[in-house]
Amino acid sequence: MVKLIVLFEDNHLIAVEKQHGQTVQPEPGKPISLEEDVKKYIKETYNKPGDVFLGVIHRIDMPVSGIVLFAKTSKALERMNRIFEKREVTKVYIAAVENTPPTIEDTLTHWLKRDDQRKMVKAFDSDNTGCEKAQLRYKVTESTKEKSMLEITLLTGRKHQIRAQLSAIGCPIIGDVKYKARKAFDEHRILLHAHKLSFKHPVTLQEVEIISAPKFYL
Repeated sequence: MVKLIVLFEDNHLIAVEKQHGQTVQPEPGKPISLEEDVKKYIKETYNKPGDVFLGVIHRIDMPVSGIVLFAKTSKALERMNRIFEKREVTKVYIAAVENTPPTIEDTLTHWLKRDDQRKMVKAFDSDNTGCEKAQLRYKVTESTKEKSMLEITLLTGRKHQIRAQLSAIGCPIIGDVKYKARKAFDEHRILLHAHKLSFKHPVTLQEVEIISAPKFYL
């Protein structure tokens, strides 16, 4: 097990930094999941007898790194689920992409349709049958002739949303060959990082901001 990086913890919640190539929840044939690592950490740190309760609030894709938030109690899980459903949480990502977007900052709107056979989604410029509306806001923070760094704020939460939408404007995430990047990394990794999570604590009602810095640069 890689040393767990705990970014935030209290009696109700725990936020940790996921490494690329790791799943959030157990999957057949995959390495030990982040959920299993966090349960082990809680059990060993607090000498918990029996099974450890840990609620999965949200997920990020296996090749993506960054913040993942878990609930340590059923009450916190139920309340955080409502916060996420109501979109009362700010989710900011950092991405290194091929090329440069047409404008320095913009709001992208697409309609996404799942392709379950290929385990990906397709982005359309207009609504189609079976599609979900997806929106994000991006800002270019650094760029060269061949690549750019973007700060991305999610306005909706859809499967593979950032990956599909950036690919649709000709700026696939570096390493993401599933979404038309030119070259893959040797490991299960794309240059997308869950950077910031902000929300009102479900129990204390205090404002919480969790930050994790990406480990990649242009």
